[in-house]
Order: sequence, then structure tokens, then C-alpha cells
Amino acid sequence: MSLNYKPEEVEMMKEAYTDNPSRETVEVLAETLNKSIKSIIGKLSREGVYKKTVYKTKTGEDPITKKELVEELADLLDISYESVAGLEKSPKADLRILRDTIYQTRVNAEDNLDGWQLVWRGE
Repeated sequence: MSLNYKPEEVEMMKEAYTDNPSRETVEVLAETLNKSIKSIIGKLSREGVYKKTVYKTKTGEDPITKKELVEELADLLDISYESVAGLEKSPKADLRILRDTIYQTRVNAEDNLDGWQLVWRGE
């Protein structure tokens, strides 16, 4: 048992954070217990109740690196990452447009192929 926190403090922290898992709750707990925010987060983590805040972009999307975008492009084009690695120097918005366009083109081509196969088989 940790000497930094009394058992009743730990239970109160766990209950408060479970009821409202937010940064604000952590800040209130830190102030209430006269502990640092890092100490509260560490204790909640050791107790298995802390949930790390998930970063979102300004548009609300999950963040993605340029490298990940280029890897997706390489996969879509069925080529090695090394052959297109220089694209990482391109603006991220351009890489997203390129990835999305290639993806949609593949989906449309597959749909057209399926339709052609149905016609060919006389369905």
C-alpha cells in the first residue's frame, strides 16, 4: 500500500474519476488532496482506472502522420514504401487527397468489374 494515499482517498479518487473520467476531475482531485496532477494520474493509472486522453485534430479526426499516409498510398498502389518515400515532403492535405482519390478509384473499378462480371454471366 502506498504511503502517499490513504485507502479512503484512493477509493474516493477511483469513484470520482470513474463517474467523470476527465482532465477536470484530475485537476479537482489534485487540488482537493493537495497532490500534483502527475501524482493523481499516476495513482489512477496504477489502480487501472485512468484513461489517457485521445488526441484529435482540429477537424475531429484521429491524427495521422505523413509517413502513415505515404505507407497507405504505397499499399493502395501495391508498391514498396521506399519507392514513394519522397512523397513525405508533400503537404499532408495533398497526400490525403491523393490517398482518398486512389482509394475511391479502386473501389469504383472493383464495383464496375463486379457489374461487368454479372453482365458477362448473363445475370
